[in-house]
Amino acid sequence: MTTTLLRTAGELHARARAGRRAVVMTMGALHEGHATLIRTARAIAGPDGEVVVTVFVNPLQFGRGEDLDRYPRTLDADIELAAQSGADVVFAPSVDEVYPGGEPEVRITAGPMGERLEGSSRPGHFDGMLTVVAKLLHLTRPDLALYGQKDAQQLALIRRMVRDLNFGVEIVGVPTVREEDGLALSSRNRYLSAAERRTALALSGALFAGQDRHAAQEALRARAREVPATRARAEALSAIGESRAAADTHAVATAVPGGPAAVRAAARQVLDEAARLDPPLALDYLALVDPSDFTEIGDDFTGDAVLAVAARVGATRLIDNIPLTFGSFGAAS
Repeated sequence: MTTTLLRTAGELHARARAGRRAVVMTMGALHEGHATLIRTARAIAGPDGEVVVTVFVNPLQFGRGEDLDRYPRTLDADIELAAQSGADVVFAPSVDEVYPGGEPEVRITAGPMGERLEGSSRPGHFDGMLTVVAKLLHLTRPDLALYGQKDAQQLALIRRMVRDLNFGVEIVGVPTVREEDGLALSSRNRYLSAAERRTALALSGALFAGQDRHAAQEALRARAREVPATRARAEALSAIGESRAAADTHAVATAVPGGPAAVRAAARQVLDEAARLDPPLALDYLALVDPSDFTEIGDDFTGDAVLAVAARVGATRLIDNIPLTFGSFGAAS
């Protein structure tokens, strides 16, 4: 399909609109993760709708010493990938178009949730992110906007901003896209050497270890609910050599739901081992949080959670996360 490159909001607003407009916001250097977002937007918008991909490297999101100057800028390749994925428009405004008159005096503040995890590691990052998202929502005027779940805290803050400030737009989260070895797709992956990439696999490895521990615990809890704690049942299990399994299952079932501490420990073990590799992984944070506010969950927590990690390998900082649900089988009887 033909994809049009536009540089100004006026050009975008002049386009005739029929169906819904779906927007995918990017900082360029597009990869398969972005392609998945664009294809999802195309499917939601339908043949009569319009898919707009924004390409804008937002200076407000980069702190002192971060990689604004070396952030990859590959507009020609981005337009090609966007076209192949189903975009109608690539909107690539200049800094002056987005911030006429210089950096804005009035900005969106992310609040307490924006000061945790990524916000603590990168002060001011989420204020800059929300400010440009608000600007781009106004400039593109979409019916819906799609964001990747890899940036879980970003997605949560955008949803909160849209709700708190009454933006008339639907926010859609799209699952993380991974490479075959498990590494979450990121524009920053291209900075990694072969050795650094091997170390970087510890991020997803830690998340998968925590996920496996969680799944095992939840499965044991589900099984325990099907094993009534009666003497007759215990004798029957013993007769077929399952007495120990029954005991272990009952112990897990009566413990705290899902065992957040055990999930953290399983993930931490992988990260500790990666810290001894060459080159080493330098952990920024490992957190198991409530996605509504990104505070750490307690051992009695039930419901949806996010296991998140951030670390540096060489000069490259990477983030990743997976969703988990605790107590999905209900309280043990």
